[in-house]
Amino acid sequence: MSMMARMGGGPRGGFRPVDEASLRRQNAEAPKIENLGRRVVALFRPYRGRILLTGLLVILAAALGVVPPLLVQKVFDDALFPKSGIGPQLGLLVSLVIAMISLYLLSAGIGVVQTWLTSTVGNSVTGDLRVRLFEHLQSMELGFFTRTKTGVIQSRLQNDVGGVSGVLTSTVTSILGNVVTVIASLVAMIVLDWRLTIIAVCVMPILVLVQRRVGQVRARIAAQTQESLSELTAITQETLSVSGILLSKSFNRQRSESARYQAQNRTQIRLQVRTAMSGQGFFAVVMVLMSSIPAIIYLVAGVLVAGGTGSITAGAIVAFTTVQARLLMPLMGLMRVALDVQTSQALFARIFEYLDLVPHIQDAPDAQPASAAPGPRGRLEFRDVRFRYPDSAPSSRDILQGISFTADPGQHVAFVGPSGAGKTTILYLAPRLYEATGGAVLFDGADVRALTQESIVDEIGIVSQETYLFHASIRENLVYAKPDATDDELVAACTAANIHHVIMSFEDGYDTVVGERGYRLSGGEKQRIAIARVLLKDPPVLLLDEATSALDTVSERVVQEALDEAAKGRTTLTIAHRLSTVIGADVIHVVEEGRIIESGTHAELLALGGLYADLAAQQVAAAKIGDDLASA
Repeated sequence: MSMMARMGGGPRGGFRPVDEASLRRQNAEAPKIENLGRRVVALFRPYRGRILLTGLLVILAAALGVVPPLLVQKVFDDALFPKSGIGPQLGLLVSLVIAMISLYLLSAGIGVVQTWLTSTVGNSVTGDLRVRLFEHLQSMELGFFTRTKTGVIQSRLQNDVGGVSGVLTSTVTSILGNVVTVIASLVAMIVLDWRLTIIAVCVMPILVLVQRRVGQVRARIAAQTQESLSELTAITQETLSVSGILLSKSFNRQRSESARYQAQNRTQIRLQVRTAMSGQGFFAVVMVLMSSIPAIIYLVAGVLVAGGTGSITAGAIVAFTTVQARLLMPLMGLMRVALDVQTSQALFARIFEYLDLVPHIQDAPDAQPASAAPGPRGRLEFRDVRFRYPDSAPSSRDILQGISFTADPGQHVAFVGPSGAGKTTILYLAPRLYEATGGAVLFDGADVRALTQESIVDEIGIVSQETYLFHASIRENLVYAKPDATDDELVAACTAANIHHVIMSFEDGYDTVVGERGYRLSGGEKQRIAIARVLLKDPPVLLLDEATSALDTVSERVVQEALDEAAKGRTTLTIAHRLSTVIGADVIHVVEEGRIIESGTHAELLALGGLYADLAAQQVAAAKIGDDLASA
């Protein structure tokens, strides 16, 4: 194998265009989640008391709403046109009008309280669901996030949870209130005239059957819409981040990125229009039928009166049509709620699909905290460790194949080798960011699988090649490692990391905002702040993942001095691209294709004349060429 082949990496995959046809293939059905309805209902369990009170208010308001139409009959038959023919009874009329207005005021007041309770419960349940999903995602292993687009994850948290917010806020009270209103209205209609009631409700079974079909169609469209929205969010997150903008501007790809966004946006528009229009014809037919029923009632009543088959007063007819009109809105409300519930099933399924993800790395039931006994801490040992990604093909080879080494407290152990050899994976197995699939990783003599993840992470500090800083002040980025750190501790850590004097040269000092991902700072400054952050944590074990490989020579020298200071008295594992940074390591392991093929000090490995010697010769030659160019 040539040196170029050993040092090279595989090609990166390009963007996959997303269109509506692919969405239909991927989302013909929402994820199948068992006991979905029961699980949604369980979300309301912490708020049982408020829900019960809301239910009582809803029942009371619905019952009160049926009384005014019955009073209308009294107004017509007893106050305005009494059967005795003695003329209007103004006293009774005034009493009835006052009663009706009082009922309206009472219903309005109950409605205000009911709305407050409904909004409080619904938004609390939505917030609980969002937090629960966020916390569960934080428990997932690192591999999940390397396989999943950040924008897709954000869409589940924001768009999917936001999409069910309306259902969680209004569904329970809407169903209860509308059901009570429908029942009360039907009872009142039967009391007024059972024959007219049969005519008024004969079309309902047909409407229910049609509504179920419309709901199924809307549920499928909702699943496609949310998937498209996830892709749209992912494109936004990838393209409009600092790194994404820098990349698109560097290659003059703004137009192609806009075209990609526009294509997905057109898909989203089509799906939104389909969502808005699905069922509109159904509701139009329902409105026509329900609005036409009063005219039919008048006709039937006239036929009954003319035929002498029953006595129906004018007041009874007016009251009946008034109650029937009140029946229209709750029926429409129930049908809309039924459609919303069917539509939201796809969103709930997507949310619970994520909540049902089981982290590959979990604490054992009897896991113990890492030892905090006095004396030297931080001994790491790998015993015949093997690793492969959980979603790897059965035919693929292990990423690590029998890695064994020991790092004693205070020892500096380095790993070098070609890209893709498995060096970073070795480092990430120690804090259980990945889990060994064979062999054992031991921390202070205990298998890390027998220790709690939190306690292991507390003992380890990581400085990676790609430093992540929040869009916040330098102080806020530093205290992320130790929220209760004092100013003296901050200064001590930054002084040790050789960055304090730089921070103080800024106008706002430690309150300087670093910008998105720290882009207001140089690469070397970001790395030194990252080192200071780890020093503030003060862990016994330090993992350095090519912490200087992206820096220029001057910045590398300054950062390396800070790293050397940070490594004093700590067990340090270093991955190095530039061999000059690990010459002084106590032991250097050369890794190739998942195996340690050479081990020793710098001098011993050079004398061995193997891969390490080849890498050293190549870098010396490259450095000489650079010197020649500089002096030319």
